[in-house]
Amino acid sequence: MRLLAALFNTSQENHKVIFLLLYFFPIFTVLALWIDSVAFASTNFDGRNLTNVLAVLYFGMFFMASNAYLRKLLFCMVLLSYIGELIFCKIFEMYAYRTSDIPIYVPFGHSIVYGSGFILAETNFFKIHEKLLKKVFFITFSLLFLVIGLVLNDVFSLIFGGLFFVLMKRKKWENLYYAIAHCVIFIELVGTYFNCWTWEPKSFGIIPTVNPPMGAVFFYAGGDVILAKIVSYWKSKVELS
Repeated sequence: MRLLAALFNTSQENHKVIFLLLYFFPIFTVLALWIDSVAFASTNFDGRNLTNVLAVLYFGMFFMASNAYLRKLLFCMVLLSYIGELIFCKIFEMYAYRTSDIPIYVPFGHSIVYGSGFILAETNFFKIHEKLLKKVFFITFSLLFLVIGLVLNDVFSLIFGGLFFVLMKRKKWENLYYAIAHCVIFIELVGTYFNCWTWEPKSFGIIPTVNPPMGAVFFYAGGDVILAKIVSYWKSKVELS
Protein backbone atom coordinates (compact mmCIF):
# COMPACT_ATOMS: atom_id res chain seq x y z
CA MET A 1 0.00 0.00 0.00
CA ARG A 2 2.92 2.38 0.68
CA LEU A 3 4.15 1.82 -2.85
CA LEU A 4 0.72 2.64 -4.27
CA ALA A 5 0.47 5.74 -2.09
CA ALA A 6 3.89 6.89 -3.31
CA LEU A 7 2.85 6.38 -6.93
CA PHE A 8 -0.38 8.35 -6.54
CA ASN A 9 0.75 11.14 -4.25
CA THR A 10 -0.51 14.16 -6.18
CA SER A 11 -3.98 15.11 -7.33
CA GLN A 12 -2.82 15.43 -10.96
CA GLU A 13 -1.39 11.92 -10.93
CA ASN A 14 -4.55 10.64 -9.23
CA HIS A 15 -6.65 12.22 -11.96
CA LYS A 16 -4.66 10.51 -14.71
CA VAL A 17 -4.63 7.12 -12.98
CA ILE A 18 -8.32 7.09 -12.15
CA PHE A 19 -9.32 7.82 -15.74
CA LEU A 20 -6.81 5.30 -17.05
CA LEU A 21 -8.44 2.68 -14.83
CA LEU A 22 -11.85 3.73 -16.16
CA TYR A 23 -10.78 3.27 -19.78
CA PHE A 24 -9.14 -0.06 -18.92
CA PHE A 25 -12.30 -1.29 -17.16
CA PRO A 26 -13.79 -3.16 -20.18
CA ILE A 27 -10.49 -4.93 -20.94
CA PHE A 28 -9.92 -5.82 -17.31
CA THR A 29 -13.48 -7.15 -16.95
CA VAL A 30 -13.19 -9.45 -19.96
CA LEU A 31 -9.74 -10.68 -18.93
CA ALA A 32 -10.59 -11.31 -15.27
CA LEU A 33 -13.88 -13.08 -15.97
CA TRP A 34 -12.37 -15.13 -18.80
CA ILE A 35 -9.76 -16.43 -16.36
CA ASP A 36 -12.59 -17.47 -14.01
CA SER A 37 -14.64 -18.98 -16.83
CA VAL A 38 -15.75 -22.57 -17.19
CA ALA A 39 -13.87 -22.85 -20.48
CA PHE A 40 -10.60 -21.61 -18.97
CA ALA A 41 -10.91 -24.01 -16.03
CA SER A 42 -11.59 -26.97 -18.31
CA THR A 43 -8.67 -26.32 -20.68
CA ASN A 44 -6.06 -24.76 -18.38
CA PHE A 45 -6.54 -24.58 -14.61
CA ASP A 46 -9.02 -23.14 -12.12
CA GLY A 47 -8.28 -19.44 -12.45
CA ARG A 48 -10.51 -18.31 -9.58
CA ASN A 49 -7.60 -17.40 -7.26
CA LEU A 50 -5.85 -15.49 -10.04
CA THR A 51 -9.01 -13.50 -10.74
CA ASN A 52 -9.34 -12.83 -7.00
CA VAL A 53 -5.81 -11.39 -6.91
CA LEU A 54 -6.36 -9.29 -10.04
CA ALA A 55 -9.62 -7.84 -8.66
CA VAL A 56 -8.09 -6.94 -5.30
CA LEU A 57 -5.07 -5.30 -7.00
CA TYR A 58 -7.30 -3.35 -9.39
CA PHE A 59 -9.49 -2.27 -6.49
CA GLY A 60 -6.38 -1.22 -4.54
CA MET A 61 -5.19 1.01 -7.39
CA PHE A 62 -8.68 2.47 -7.80
CA PHE A 63 -8.92 3.10 -4.06
CA MET A 64 -5.51 4.79 -3.77
CA ALA A 65 -6.15 7.03 -6.78
CA SER A 66 -9.57 8.17 -5.49
CA ASN A 67 -10.37 11.18 -3.35
CA ALA A 68 -11.55 10.80 0.23
CA TYR A 69 -15.26 10.74 -0.65
CA LEU A 70 -14.93 8.13 -3.38
CA ARG A 71 -12.73 6.01 -1.11
CA LYS A 72 -15.52 5.88 1.44
CA LEU A 73 -17.96 4.88 -1.29
CA LEU A 74 -15.67 2.14 -2.59
CA PHE A 75 -14.94 0.76 0.87
CA CYS A 76 -18.60 0.69 1.92
CA MET A 77 -19.62 -0.79 -1.43
CA VAL A 78 -17.43 -3.85 -0.80
CA LEU A 79 -19.17 -4.53 2.51
CA LEU A 80 -22.65 -3.67 1.23
CA SER A 81 -22.30 -5.82 -1.89
CA TYR A 82 -21.16 -8.83 0.12
CA ILE A 83 -24.30 -8.54 2.24
CA GLY A 84 -26.29 -8.28 -0.98
CA GLU A 85 -24.63 -11.43 -2.30
CA LEU A 86 -25.63 -13.34 0.81
CA ILE A 87 -29.22 -12.15 0.46
CA PHE A 88 -29.81 -12.54 -3.30
CA CYS A 89 -27.45 -15.41 -4.07
CA LYS A 90 -27.62 -17.57 -0.96
CA ILE A 91 -31.02 -16.79 0.59
CA PHE A 92 -33.20 -16.05 -2.47
CA GLU A 93 -31.02 -18.15 -4.83
CA MET A 94 -31.63 -15.78 -7.74
CA TYR A 95 -28.33 -16.75 -9.37
CA ALA A 96 -25.43 -19.10 -8.73
CA TYR A 97 -21.69 -18.98 -9.34
CA ARG A 98 -19.86 -21.81 -11.09
CA THR A 99 -18.79 -23.06 -7.66
CA SER A 100 -20.82 -23.14 -4.46
CA ASP A 101 -18.85 -20.33 -2.80
CA ILE A 102 -19.19 -16.60 -3.45
CA PRO A 103 -15.88 -15.66 -5.12
CA ILE A 104 -13.65 -13.22 -3.26
CA TYR A 105 -13.45 -11.02 -6.34
CA VAL A 106 -17.21 -10.43 -6.46
CA PRO A 107 -17.65 -7.76 -3.72
CA PHE A 108 -14.49 -6.01 -4.94
CA GLY A 109 -15.84 -6.28 -8.48
CA HIS A 110 -19.13 -4.69 -7.45
CA SER A 111 -17.16 -1.79 -5.98
CA ILE A 112 -15.06 -1.46 -9.15
CA VAL A 113 -18.23 -1.42 -11.27
CA TYR A 114 -19.76 1.27 -9.06
CA GLY A 115 -16.57 3.33 -9.03
CA SER A 116 -16.20 3.08 -12.82
CA GLY A 117 -19.75 4.33 -13.31
CA PHE A 118 -19.14 7.12 -10.81
CA ILE A 119 -16.04 8.31 -12.70
CA LEU A 120 -17.71 7.85 -16.10
CA ALA A 121 -20.44 10.27 -15.01
CA GLU A 122 -17.71 12.80 -14.17
CA THR A 123 -16.13 12.78 -17.64
CA ASN A 124 -16.28 15.90 -19.81
CA PHE A 125 -18.47 14.09 -22.33
CA PHE A 126 -21.13 13.37 -19.72
CA LYS A 127 -20.90 16.91 -18.33
CA ILE A 128 -21.07 18.68 -21.70
CA HIS A 129 -23.94 16.58 -23.07
CA GLU A 130 -25.81 16.11 -19.80
CA LYS A 131 -29.29 17.10 -21.00
CA LEU A 132 -29.01 15.24 -24.31
CA LEU A 133 -27.73 12.09 -22.63
CA LYS A 134 -30.64 12.09 -20.16
CA LYS A 135 -33.07 11.95 -23.11
CA VAL A 136 -31.06 9.35 -25.02
CA PHE A 137 -30.63 7.12 -21.97
CA PHE A 138 -34.30 7.35 -21.06
CA ILE A 139 -35.31 6.18 -24.53
CA THR A 140 -32.69 3.43 -24.85
CA PHE A 141 -33.29 1.99 -21.39
CA SER A 142 -37.07 2.13 -21.87
CA LEU A 143 -36.74 0.20 -25.13
CA LEU A 144 -34.27 -2.22 -23.54
CA PHE A 145 -36.59 -3.15 -20.66
CA LEU A 146 -39.65 -3.36 -22.91
CA VAL A 147 -38.09 -5.40 -25.73
CA ILE A 148 -36.32 -7.83 -23.39
CA GLY A 149 -39.38 -8.06 -21.19
CA LEU A 150 -42.00 -8.60 -23.89
CA VAL A 151 -40.03 -10.55 -26.48
CA LEU A 152 -38.14 -12.83 -24.06
CA ASN A 153 -40.83 -12.86 -21.35
CA ASP A 154 -38.43 -11.30 -18.87
CA VAL A 155 -41.05 -10.21 -16.35
CA PHE A 156 -38.28 -9.53 -13.83
CA SER A 157 -36.81 -6.79 -16.05
CA LEU A 158 -40.24 -5.29 -16.71
CA ILE A 159 -40.91 -5.00 -12.98
CA PHE A 160 -37.51 -3.87 -11.79
CA GLY A 161 -36.87 -1.80 -14.89
CA GLY A 162 -40.02 0.11 -13.97
CA LEU A 163 -38.77 0.51 -10.41
CA PHE A 164 -35.45 1.73 -11.81
CA PHE A 165 -37.28 4.59 -13.54
CA VAL A 166 -39.25 5.36 -10.37
CA LEU A 167 -35.94 5.72 -8.57
CA MET A 168 -34.48 7.75 -11.43
CA LYS A 169 -37.37 10.22 -11.18
CA ARG A 170 -36.74 10.63 -7.45
CA LYS A 171 -33.06 11.27 -8.24
CA LYS A 172 -33.94 13.85 -10.92
CA TRP A 173 -32.70 11.58 -13.72
CA GLU A 174 -29.04 11.96 -12.77
CA ASN A 175 -26.74 10.49 -15.40
CA LEU A 176 -24.69 8.91 -12.61
CA TYR A 177 -27.23 6.08 -12.38
CA TYR A 178 -27.30 5.57 -16.13
CA ALA A 179 -23.48 5.42 -16.15
CA ILE A 180 -23.47 2.80 -13.38
CA ALA A 181 -26.22 0.87 -15.20
CA HIS A 182 -24.07 0.69 -18.36
CA CYS A 183 -21.19 -0.79 -16.36
CA VAL A 184 -23.57 -3.24 -14.66
CA ILE A 185 -25.05 -4.45 -17.95
CA PHE A 186 -21.57 -4.89 -19.45
CA ILE A 187 -20.23 -6.97 -16.58
CA GLU A 188 -23.44 -9.05 -16.41
CA LEU A 189 -23.24 -9.88 -20.11
CA VAL A 190 -19.56 -10.81 -19.88
CA GLY A 191 -19.94 -12.83 -16.66
CA THR A 192 -22.89 -14.87 -17.90
CA TYR A 193 -21.27 -15.38 -21.31
CA PHE A 194 -18.27 -17.00 -19.62
CA ASN A 195 -20.58 -18.91 -17.24
CA CYS A 196 -18.93 -17.35 -14.20
CA TRP A 197 -22.47 -17.12 -12.82
CA THR A 198 -25.94 -18.03 -14.06
CA TRP A 199 -29.32 -16.50 -13.24
CA GLU A 200 -32.16 -18.83 -12.39
CA PRO A 201 -35.11 -18.97 -14.85
CA LYS A 202 -37.41 -17.66 -12.10
CA SER A 203 -36.26 -15.00 -9.64
CA PHE A 204 -37.61 -15.32 -6.09
CA GLY A 205 -38.92 -18.65 -7.36
CA ILE A 206 -41.88 -17.10 -9.21
CA ILE A 207 -40.82 -14.24 -11.55
CA PRO A 208 -39.74 -15.35 -15.07
CA THR A 209 -36.42 -13.89 -16.18
CA VAL A 210 -33.53 -14.38 -18.60
CA ASN A 211 -29.82 -14.85 -18.12
CA PRO A 212 -28.89 -12.09 -17.34
CA PRO A 213 -31.91 -9.88 -16.60
CA MET A 214 -31.46 -6.21 -17.52
CA GLY A 215 -33.65 -5.24 -14.57
CA ALA A 216 -30.73 -6.09 -12.28
CA VAL A 217 -29.60 -2.47 -12.71
CA PHE A 218 -32.28 -1.47 -10.21
CA PHE A 219 -30.43 -3.19 -7.38
CA TYR A 220 -27.28 -1.18 -8.07
CA ALA A 221 -29.23 2.07 -8.21
CA GLY A 222 -31.08 1.15 -5.04
CA GLY A 223 -27.81 0.13 -3.42
CA ASP A 224 -26.40 3.56 -4.23
CA VAL A 225 -29.17 5.21 -2.21
CA ILE A 226 -28.25 3.09 0.81
CA LEU A 227 -24.55 3.63 0.13
CA ALA A 228 -24.92 7.42 0.00
CA LYS A 229 -26.75 7.44 3.34
CA ILE A 230 -24.05 5.28 4.95
CA VAL A 231 -21.24 7.53 3.69
CA SER A 232 -23.15 10.67 4.69
CA TYR A 233 -23.59 9.27 8.22
CA TRP A 234 -19.91 8.28 8.31
CA LYS A 235 -18.85 11.76 7.19
CA SER A 236 -21.05 13.48 9.79
CA LYS A 237 -19.58 11.32 12.57
CA VAL A 238 -16.03 12.12 11.47
CA GLU A 239 -16.75 15.85 11.35
CA LEU A 240 -18.28 15.76 14.86
CA SER A 241 -15.40 13.83 16.38
